Amino acid sequence: MDEKMILLVEDNPNDEALTLRALKKSKIMNPVVVVRDGAEALDWLFARGQHAARDATILPQVMLLDLKLPKVSGIEVLRAVREDPRTKRLPVVLLTSSREEQDVIAGYDQGANSYVRKPVDFADFAEAIRQLGLYWLVLNEAAPPERGP
Repeated sequence: MDEKMILLVEDNPNDEALTLRALKKSKIMNPVVVVRDGAEALDWLFARGQHAARDATILPQVMLLDLKLPKVSGIEVLRAVREDPRTKRLPVVLLTSSREEQDVIAGYDQGANSYVRKPVDFADFAEAIRQLGLYWLVLNEAAPPERGP
């Protein structure tokens, strides 16, 4: 699979729909995998649970990660991603409505590549998604995944 995939971790159906609409409006046609809580995000990334049949060597080009998630928080997902050699280089953009300074600090302390607040206005949100897509899917040179021994 050569196509650059996006992993969207979002529990709010409205924010999920807005993100997908903004990607489409920005002509970002990359495949998007949507998971709706932190536990499912980890199961998808590490091919376990309901995603056990998935090829774990296929990773997204970027993960758009909400912070306020059920089951496992976005910060905990980020911590697990950074601790695992298979995913430690995966670009993670925290895409959240949180305006809490401690969330920004915790996100960067756990290794987030970027912290983007979701704009309230759809036009602003669509522009933010367009810029994220342009940067992470076109301009950014992703680090190769770590290879096993």
